[in-house]
Amino acid sequence: MTEDLLFIFRWWLLLFEIGLVSFPLSFLLFSRQNATSYILGKGVGVILISYISWLLASLRVLPFSNITVWLTFLIFALFQLLLFYSVRREFRKFVLTNYRGFIFQEILFFVCLLSWSLVRGYQPDIRGLEKFMDFGLVNAILQSNFFPPQDMWFSGNPINYYYFGHFITAFLTQLSGIPSYITYNLMIATIFSLTFSFSFAFARSLFGLTNSLNTERSRLGIVFSFATSFLVSLGGNPHFYYWLARNNFNFSSYWYPDATRFIVELFGASDNTIHEFPAYSFVVADLHGHLLNLPFVLLFLTLMVHIFLEQKITFMRVLFLSFLLGSFVMTSTWDVPIYLTSLSGIFLLVSYSRTNSILLAISKTVLLSGVTFFIGLLFSLPFLMSFRNISGGVKISEFHSPLWMLGVLWGLFGFLSLIFLVYLVRKYRSLREFAKTGDALVLCLVLTGWLLVVVPEVVYVKDIYIHEYQRANTMFKLTYQSFVLFSLTSFYILWRVFSRDSKAGLVWRFLRLSYLMLLGFVVIGQVTYSYLAVKSYYGLNTYKGIAGNSWVIDHYPGEGKVIDWFLPQRLSGRVVLQAAGDSYTDFGLISSYTGLPTVQGWLVHEWLWRGSFEGPGERARDVEVIYTSQDRERVLALITKYDVLFVVVGALERQKYPTLEESKFKTLGKLVFSSFGTQVYRVN
Repeated sequence: MTEDLLFIFRWWLLLFEIGLVSFPLSFLLFSRQNATSYILGKGVGVILISYISWLLASLRVLPFSNITVWLTFLIFALFQLLLFYSVRREFRKFVLTNYRGFIFQEILFFVCLLSWSLVRGYQPDIRGLEKFMDFGLVNAILQSNFFPPQDMWFSGNPINYYYFGHFITAFLTQLSGIPSYITYNLMIATIFSLTFSFSFAFARSLFGLTNSLNTERSRLGIVFSFATSFLVSLGGNPHFYYWLARNNFNFSSYWYPDATRFIVELFGASDNTIHEFPAYSFVVADLHGHLLNLPFVLLFLTLMVHIFLEQKITFMRVLFLSFLLGSFVMTSTWDVPIYLTSLSGIFLLVSYSRTNSILLAISKTVLLSGVTFFIGLLFSLPFLMSFRNISGGVKISEFHSPLWMLGVLWGLFGFLSLIFLVYLVRKYRSLREFAKTGDALVLCLVLTGWLLVVVPEVVYVKDIYIHEYQRANTMFKLTYQSFVLFSLTSFYILWRVFSRDSKAGLVWRFLRLSYLMLLGFVVIGQVTYSYLAVKSYYGLNTYKGIAGNSWVIDHYPGEGKVIDWFLPQRLSGRVVLQAAGDSYTDFGLISSYTGLPTVQGWLVHEWLWRGSFEGPGERARDVEVIYTSQDRERVLALITKYDVLFVVVGALERQKYPTLEESKFKTLGKLVFSSFGTQVYRVN
């Protein structure tokens, strides 16, 4: 464990340095009445420095390497030093006033990072679900000098997927000098830490708190800010209570994935859907785009809050929001329309508050939203130039969720929203008065959340999945953000409804008290979900360490040695032939763990990324011919066609191709490595 702690400390120190050098810019972007600009600087720095490095490699100005990423970091730090000099007096005063808050935020971040890193240490394996895909993308990027990176599972072609979040992981891996099989797990812990910290910053900003903790109201706001962080990061959905009621409160048999696959045929629905949330993502630890983007979504939302509360739409803020939208295009494209819609709502509220003219406010909102979106596209242009759309357009949904199932998943948030609406009706008498308050901002976010719940009941985005799964991905990506928005706003609503300045008759006070007790009970249950999920997935009995590759030697010792042999050689782009296998299996192990391309990897994934089965299907057949055919000339022609340099013959190849003909490779090339029965041939 000592070695793990050193890796964790080294990783934290890097993130601390990034946050520190980015603090001047974060200070200018966010409100100077709120000390959370310090912790938000980590997100600002990570995404900006990563983007600069990515852009330089995409434009072929500088290759992606350890030297160039540090050069990028130093140039960025120099720019921040100049920025600091321009605001040094105000900045110094801000730091001296709030340094205790900065220390607290850093401790909070470190505790979260350490805690989740150690949790991952109980089951660190980069294996199962889609971890091979995510890890392969990171390693393919690390193998690339310029971008777009080569697809590790479709040799000779660039990655046709939203890989910028994986690039950020690769960038931090290069910067830290820590092996990727360790940084994979450290990145999961980092996203958890940033999500927890940024949720706290969002809530604290939303409550309009100053840096003082002297008033009872401020202290309550701090408590609710922490509660918000727990709900966003560790909360499950109310399915947990439904399940307990159906199973006589038998905790021991609870299966945590059921909360994410409830609206399915097995439980009485007409189709099969997905409705995940952050806590589930952190537990299963797939490094997907929607999870990688979560801290930056929170950064985006927090800046929206600061714009609204200060009623200041500055050029710098719009530019940074545009930049974040551009990064969303490359990381999790679904988040672009979602948060552009939310941002447009904020632009509308601010514009109306300042002009008192709804027509003028709408005109200004359309202009600002259009400019923000257009600039965002410019930031993502190098990515879009090589990316081919993989969706089949928007279709009318043939399936609809049973209302009672929607009630199980979203009923708590629905009840909360209804209480909030009643509160707003009682409190406000004019739109002009309402539009200037934080309540208007929260209503905007809540309505966006409900819109995301409703959309999959009406339309879906066509993909390759079969009929009864047609809206699964659409519901997944939209309701994931619904959960985030509802969780971010829940405790604000509670805080407002129970504030002392609200009108409170006897009946209203009784309703509020009943609601408080119910909500407290349900929230405790939602966080209990994470405890049960962690216990189920990780066991928490035997600590294994945070290295994600330790399982390979136990299960595939030959392949493990081959991976160790390939990695130091820097064979960027050279094709290493392996068996073409099904998705969600151990096939593609070597290409995933090295980033070196093979002719055909996970079949369904490449089918999705290429938009057709024709290419992946043909390649899979050609790979089978290479391994099984005794026709030397035909095999040589295919090896030449795909520019294969190495051929691997190991346990997975022998499993996939029982009639494998190995002797021909000795005549086509030479044996260059052998271990535990796994052979590597270099072919001429």
